[in-house]
Amino acid sequence: MSAEIIDGKALSASFREQIAQEVAEFNTASQVVPHLTAILVGDDPASAVYVRNKERACEKAGIQSTLIRLPVETTQAELIDLVQRLNADSSVHGILVQLPLPKHINETAILDIVNPLKDVDAFHPENVGLIVQGRPRYLPCTPYGIQQMILSTKMETGGKHAVILGRSEIVGKPMAMLLIQRGVGADATVTICHSRTQNLKEIVRSADIIIAAIGQPEFVTADMVKPGAIVIDVGINRVDGKLVGDVAFESVKEVASAITPVPGGVGPMTIAMLLKNTLAAARILTGNLSN
Repeated sequence: MSAEIIDGKALSASFREQIAQEVAEFNTASQVVPHLTAILVGDDPASAVYVRNKERACEKAGIQSTLIRLPVETTQAELIDLVQRLNADSSVHGILVQLPLPKHINETAILDIVNPLKDVDAFHPENVGLIVQGRPRYLPCTPYGIQQMILSTKMETGGKHAVILGRSEIVGKPMAMLLIQRGVGADATVTICHSRTQNLKEIVRSADIIIAAIGQPEFVTADMVKPGAIVIDVGINRVDGKLVGDVAFESVKEVASAITPVPGGVGPMTIAMLLKNTLAAARILTGNLSN
């Protein structure tokens, strides 16, 4: 029996509809339009697509969206100056620095100077620390979206074994932090696997929930998946002109109970959670915290 396909497009549409309603209510109460500013340095094709999709989603939700495009030659000092100006601009509620940045720019140095209250990606160390302590200001967009996708399957995550492939600051580590917290969609036992993990196949096969985020095309195969497991594929890889994930979708869907497609899975949910965080930031920065 084939797995349930977790439709990220449909699920995100539902979230975006709710967010649009909340944005309208916030605007009526405060006379403020939430404003997200994205910075895109260089011409990375995948980043350009993401930013374009983000702009469209903002428009539909009633959120003001500004894109600042910078040439790849932009210096670190110039980018720092821009971020600091956006920090000081009271009309801007969310700042998104699109990653990856050109190699001559230190990403950590840039992310660290974003005002934590405007850090709608939740990359700033202050926001990361709040997540670790279980009292988040904002939740990181991709892990937050993944958690909502898992919840949509109706699986009880408490006590389940979740295996995360990849230990990145964007997905792997924060995903683990969300799943080990107390509460709905959490209370899981979490294992993070990476390039130095031994007995990887055996560990993955023990998982009730698999989250693949390693950037290796179709790495997770059917023989690595326990029957009935939920499989979340975060990977986006281009192979022979076709987009594929980190999971061998066609074979794994015959073993798993639920699986996300690529494309149309995690990506749309990431954008929906970005909109949610932008509205939250506008509420915090304007002191209008009522829903």
